[in-house]
Amino acid sequence: MSVSKVDISLNENEEKVLLQKNYTKIDVDLNKNAKGNYIYLWYKKECNPCAAITRIQFSFKPEMEAGLMQAGYTKIDKDLNAGAGGDFIYLWYFCGNTKFDQPITALQVTVDAAEEKLQFSQKGWEKSSCDLNRGCKGNWIYLWMKREKEAFVQDLAVTTDFGEDQYLLSEGYTRVDEDLNRGAGGAYVFLWWRKSTEKNKSVTGIDVSTDPEQELYLQRQGYTKIPVDCNKGAGGNYIYIWHHKSSCDIPLTTVTVSVNKESEGAFGEAGLTKINKNLNTGTNGECIYLWYK
Repeated sequence: MSVSKVDISLNENEEKVLLQKNYTKIDVDLNKNAKGNYIYLWYKKECNPCAAITRIQFSFKPEMEAGLMQAGYTKIDKDLNAGAGGDFIYLWYFCGNTKFDQPITALQVTVDAAEEKLQFSQKGWEKSSCDLNRGCKGNWIYLWMKREKEAFVQDLAVTTDFGEDQYLLSEGYTRVDEDLNRGAGGAYVFLWWRKSTEKNKSVTGIDVSTDPEQELYLQRQGYTKIPVDCNKGAGGNYIYIWHHKSSCDIPLTTVTVSVNKESEGAFGEAGLTKINKNLNTGTNGECIYLWYK
């Protein structure tokens, strides 16, 4: 069975309504330790493949919404930071049937690094990179999704404005919902990936360059450069993400980023590999690192 509906409750009355509609509650407060409303995620499952939710995204800036709406995503118009005073965060979902869409079969929420380690150590779980307490002082809270079949990273992209969002979403890409320029000013920079069950066309390597010497080295190693500066407008080093595909190497199933230092230990213990090059090198922004598996 696949997840076919999701919803959010902001109070006890809304909880009662969702219970009456036979939704299942994930019993983790999405505002934990942020002193806002008690907020919960709910879902329903069914056997109809045509109704399956295949992608979930979050928005925390108004500019992030237009592309999602134009690409056919459905917004749950309830702020996940209600009462806590942080960023206005909204959940969006999509039911797709392309080769880049795999039905979501399970959802989970983590509230600390130990829980993140447990989720990553279990095969098939995929972490959303948006902290659902973003802008608050509560726990680092993340949504996790499990899919019907194992999928492999096929393509990567980077954007520095919101003009390409509709195109990328319509082409099967998922946005990594964390600004790679976080805390540094400059453009809003996002990494994107898309996955399918095809192994033979998958990305097998990923790296980062923070200076011209590293760029030359990666080029000689056969990597392909994504020609978009991850520090655009922030005044730091020119930062680029590189990738390669090889039939002799193991395909990647996970590409994510870390902002919270506590998460880094969990990532490493769960078998993810860190690219030890700060995506905010040369700025006063957050230390953000790329991880893969």
